[in-house]
Amino acid sequence: MRNLSLGGGLLLLLAECRGGEGRSVFAGVPSLAHHSSPKHLLQLGGRLLLVLMFMTLLHFDLSLFSVLQNLVGTALMVLVAVGFKTKLAALTLVFWLLCINFTFNTFWTVPSYKPMHDFLKYDFFQTTSVIGGLLLVVALGPGGVSMDEKKKEW
Repeated sequence: MRNLSLGGGLLLLLAECRGGEGRSVFAGVPSLAHHSSPKHLLQLGGRLLLVLMFMTLLHFDLSLFSVLQNLVGTALMVLVAVGFKTKLAALTLVFWLLCINFTFNTFWTVPSYKPMHDFLKYDFFQTTSVIGGLLLVVALGPGGVSMDEKKKEW
């Protein structure tokens, strides 16, 4: 699942590089026609794949910290997936992932000759890549297929 979340970050990058916005007759004037462009669909797919990262972080034990981590992670996951308050939720996920990453994936404390060093290092940098994808969501927004965008129409 973590590899799929990395693919989500790449989809977001592809959506930004590709553009997908049609040229208007009047420069700078938005059009009233609303359709799902490939860019919006790529952003939706990228958002959905990015939140898969948190499914790997869910722990099913009954300690207070584990229950809190599961509740916060799941709530933020749902907000980013449906596109409600996406920038704020993604930024909160960035800080949440940074804390979790530096707490649990401390590869620098394990001697390099042990296999656990490589596993923790892999998890650390993969989580860092997902943080980069979430920062793309913060910078670019949720896209056209989101609740934030639908609120603008109401």
